[in-house]
Amino acid sequence: MRWVACGYDGCNLPVRGRVVDSLAAVHIPSLIGRRGPQADHCGRMSVPADLPPLILRPRALADGYDDKEIARHRRSGVWSSVRRGAYVGSASAEALTRRSRHRLLIEATLSKLRRPAVVSHASAAVLHGLPLWSVPLTAVHVTRNPPAKSDSDRNLICHVCRLGPDEVTVVDGMAVTTPTRTILDLGRLIAFTPAVIAADDGLRRILTTREFLMTSLQDLIGTRGSRNAARVVQFADGRSESVGESRSRVVLAEAGLPAPELQVEVFAEGGFFLGRGDFGYRQQKVLGEFDGRVKYGRLLRPGQSAGDAVFDEKRREDAIRDAGWQLARWTWADLDVRGLVAARMQRALGRNRPT
Repeated sequence: MRWVACGYDGCNLPVRGRVVDSLAAVHIPSLIGRRGPQADHCGRMSVPADLPPLILRPRALADGYDDKEIARHRRSGVWSSVRRGAYVGSASAEALTRRSRHRLLIEATLSKLRRPAVVSHASAAVLHGLPLWSVPLTAVHVTRNPPAKSDSDRNLICHVCRLGPDEVTVVDGMAVTTPTRTILDLGRLIAFTPAVIAADDGLRRILTTREFLMTSLQDLIGTRGSRNAARVVQFADGRSESVGESRSRVVLAEAGLPAPELQVEVFAEGGFFLGRGDFGYRQQKVLGEFDGRVKYGRLLRPGQSAGDAVFDEKRREDAIRDAGWQLARWTWADLDVRGLVAARMQRALGRNRPT
């Protein structure tokens, strides 16, 4: 089991170290393998240790608290519940992001497991730092090899599926599916767009490669959701640099537009670099920009004001237009308006259609 002893926000528990983890020492080594570049980086994928210490009820009782005292701390707002029997100091809880809160929920949930399991799916994505747009984080996902039975509850979703030794790594002492397997599991379980967003990010950060995804996908053929995962892998592209760009790619594809080139650089006739667009159609000389700002590849110069930088960038954008390129722009809010982004891109393509 994983126990934490801490002193935090009015808690008098002595600080003896953040986590004492016998689970990793006993159960994890037999699960760990090495497939893909993620195995070489597992030590760097840990969530930063700036989370508030987790207070677990068994440890609190062992250190002299009783249930009445624990209840009093909760009622008075000194402690905030992460889940039943797990708390953090309330002052820190208010500043937690949903990812940070889920990270604590993972620790708290693992401490209650009677049998070891591997953190997987969205929970593994949190530990690997993969983006989770529009993905609920209310329960911890774990996976056990068959013939295990699911013991899910409102804080735990247990998947029963075979994991090979090369599909498990260690993050912060916890057994976790590798980035490759995590991306495939997301592709099998969640909607296409958020799965693509996670896959794009994993490829961009070289947590995995297309070759590793394709190889691992073969082991999942015939399992539930494997066709959806294959579609995600086929569409994923590590050149997408943000969640918005990945969403935009899906929107354009679903509208039936041809796949644009990504990160298109534009040069003047003399070879002078003018800018770089998120999306581009070179033949039609059309650039698409998710956030409406062409990336000019430069920082604010010493002594340059923000206003001067905006003016210079406007001049560069004019130069791009003078070079014969059309620009289509959209923002995050535009992506939520059905058909708007595709129509904007189609109009730009129409303006530069060869005669």
